[in-house]
Amino acid sequence: MALFKLPEYRAPLFDRDPLREAPVVRTSPAPSDGVAPTDYHAMSIFPEYFKIGDGPDRGAWILPAESRMDCVAVLRDSDSGPWLDIVEFRRLRLGDEVVIGRTEDGSEGIYVNAGAFVEESRRDVFAFRVGRSRETAYSRDYDDLYNLLRYEREHGTVVWVLGPAVSFDYDSRRAMASLIEKGYVHAILAGNALATHDLEGALLKTALGQDIYTQESRPNGHYNHLDLLNSVRKHGSIEKFLEKEKIEDGIVHAAIKKGVPLVLAGSIRDDGPLPEVYGNVYEAQDAMRAHTRKATTVIALATQLHTIAVGNMTPAYTVRDGRVRPVYLYSVDISEFAVNKLRDRGTLSAIPIVTNIQDFLVHLKNNL
Repeated sequence: MALFKLPEYRAPLFDRDPLREAPVVRTSPAPSDGVAPTDYHAMSIFPEYFKIGDGPDRGAWILPAESRMDCVAVLRDSDSGPWLDIVEFRRLRLGDEVVIGRTEDGSEGIYVNAGAFVEESRRDVFAFRVGRSRETAYSRDYDDLYNLLRYEREHGTVVWVLGPAVSFDYDSRRAMASLIEKGYVHAILAGNALATHDLEGALLKTALGQDIYTQESRPNGHYNHLDLLNSVRKHGSIEKFLEKEKIEDGIVHAAIKKGVPLVLAGSIRDDGPLPEVYGNVYEAQDAMRAHTRKATTVIALATQLHTIAVGNMTPAYTVRDGRVRPVYLYSVDISEFAVNKLRDRGTLSAIPIVTNIQDFLVHLKNNL
């Protein structure tokens, strides 16, 4: 079995033309809270360098340690010197010095290093089946993922984005719980439905009223998730519910027992919801981003909107111990449309796998 090895990061050659003679970056003050100046520079998912300062070397190229797509760069001062803060528009304050410029080739002091981790391609210019679809063979992808997760368990931070389908099946619930228990999960981002139906499975052995093993509908089963929600709300919290009802299985139970953070972002469609669900969308976004900032691998399963949201928060790189390394993002769904839409929304580094979520999780559990 080949051991996983992080790819080498290829930094730009700033001592060569045309980057050697590039000007320092320009800034303009935010005209009011929450508003960027005209010609603001919007961030991508890739490593982006900004030339700042006016010392004897005519400025230094700085890579922000944290980034996020569709945000702006604010130049700030500190005791150790100027630095770049990547912020959402809603966080801008009057007078913030916002980087301006819409080129990416260094001509305005901004350089996007899009090919930093790209390996040399030996593929022919013309070839069949180079896309990713239901016809793709994913055997190599699974092997790569197994090796990656073994590495990340000890050296990284793996964030999972879970849709409710993960909790609809007996085996997938057990597989996901096992991955949590074995240390392959460092945070879970989900919605009210994932936790609700997982807890319904633990208490009543159903999900949306269907038996989680046989998929047969139970009499009055459409009440089950509502009864579950009502019970948790009566107890006041998920943790108290688990204790009082003596729940000892499932995804939520495993996460709480292991101390894995569980962020449940609310939706306009929610029933209940569970007491821990974030009802304010921006509070939910902040809670999710707290974990995507630390992520080195993200695995998103069967939840199109949450996947796109997390993809928007997750850059293609992170800086760990002074080293620039890639952030791996997997999008797994039975729908080709869902995995391709993530790339269409700007997350170009995502690795799509088109498969049944239950089978995917059981594969992972069995091979890890």
